[in-house]
Amino acid sequence: MKVLLAYPAIPETFWSFKYALKLIKKRAAHVPLGMLTVAAMLPKDWEVRLVDMNVEPLSDQDLRWADMVWVGAMVIQKASVREVIARTRAMGKPLVAGGPLFTSTPEDFPEVDHMVLNEAEITLPLFLRDLAAGKLQRIYTSTEKPDVAMTPLPRWDLLNMKHYASMSVQYSRGCPFDCEFCDIVHLNGRRPRVKANEQMLREFDVLYNLGWRGRLFIVDDNFIGNKVKAKSFLRTLIPWQEARKFPFGLYTESSVNLAQDEELMLLMSQAGFDSVFLGLETPAEECLAECGKHQNRSIDLAEAVRTIQRNGMEVMGGFIIGFDNDPANIFERQIKFIQNAGVVKAMIGLLQAIPGTRLYQRLQKEGRLLDDCSGDNCDGSMNFIPKMDLEVVKQGYHDVLQNLYSPREYYFRVLEFLKNYKPRRPTLARVGWLEIRAFLSSILYLGILDKWSGKIYYWRMLFKAFFFHRQCFGEAITQMIIGYHFRKLLGK
Repeated sequence: MKVLLAYPAIPETFWSFKYALKLIKKRAAHVPLGMLTVAAMLPKDWEVRLVDMNVEPLSDQDLRWADMVWVGAMVIQKASVREVIARTRAMGKPLVAGGPLFTSTPEDFPEVDHMVLNEAEITLPLFLRDLAAGKLQRIYTSTEKPDVAMTPLPRWDLLNMKHYASMSVQYSRGCPFDCEFCDIVHLNGRRPRVKANEQMLREFDVLYNLGWRGRLFIVDDNFIGNKVKAKSFLRTLIPWQEARKFPFGLYTESSVNLAQDEELMLLMSQAGFDSVFLGLETPAEECLAECGKHQNRSIDLAEAVRTIQRNGMEVMGGFIIGFDNDPANIFERQIKFIQNAGVVKAMIGLLQAIPGTRLYQRLQKEGRLLDDCSGDNCDGSMNFIPKMDLEVVKQGYHDVLQNLYSPREYYFRVLEFLKNYKPRRPTLARVGWLEIRAFLSSILYLGILDKWSGKIYYWRMLFKAFFFHRQCFGEAITQMIIGYHFRKLLGK
């Protein structure tokens, strides 16, 4: 059996970092970890190829080679999924699909031959059993949540690591919180399931032995969902990193209550975590109550951000506009909060109702749902009728983005971040060829070729970072390159 794993393209978004990647000669920010893991579950005698459409095109030759084409995707990849489906059908090849997109909306893809939904550790063996018996069904689904100890090591041999800015591993699945707009509970449940410490170190060993050095994303829904187990893992990881002189710079996703646990923050920074993504959402408490984000209501969000920064980790923040209870001044309040807290990478988007979420179900009952969800909460679209006038929401959102990512405001935010940020290891101590290339590219594209106003703020930022924040000078360069991506994306 020859199986082609096709990973669809992610459109240009805040998350793609397309323009920043060009400066460091990388093609994609992250690897298709799910596809690599599924590949490891296939029979050993099968021939398997992976085409990540974010780093290379899917060719007709690839499709002709395959006996069967498999596609896995998130909602945001829907447009590219449609292309893969059409081309596979035109070739007359059987098509198998899985992942969050198909699990949430299987009815949207009648042309797919077989769907292996939910978590592959449970449903993929059922598909393979029926395939061997010659009695395949169309849909394989299960509500069972597997022990992630069943998850095999990813098939890293299927991709070229040099194309990626970061590698990925998964420690846990699930999140103890149930925010109305989030589909994590629908997909992975509220009880976090974690891998054993030894299992995780094996995954780290494999990447290390393959020669990877650099960024490593822990792709969990909420890394600290089980704090006791997370701390145990970190205590095991710290000596592993120390013995190898910290080959991996780690980052992950977490809930904001991280800021209330001094021991956990210390362990994370000691283990090599230098950034964490938090769903901050909004400074309006009435909106936090509306969406069930109760963990954000019990804490001063701005101070939580600064506390994590002081413990050696940058806070990347997710923010949302479009709640029913958004006050008229929500746009100004979002700007003020993000600027004052120094959240440099502020992923601010319009609320979307994702299939499977409590929000989707509520809006459906209220008759407020519109088009399909794009999956990209930063594309300026909404798939429901908001309480605030839609044109007011869209114009206000546009103004927020233009303000936050103008050179003056963006560089001010970087400096605000650097004032609080206390890195565990000075970033100048981790200089390699990639960092040198990034620095030289920043001078060319931001300091020379950029628009005049951008150039002024770049050079001011560069000198201030060198003379007043030298311990995190490399981080300052990274932030300026990321800002270049945001401005290019917004046409600034």
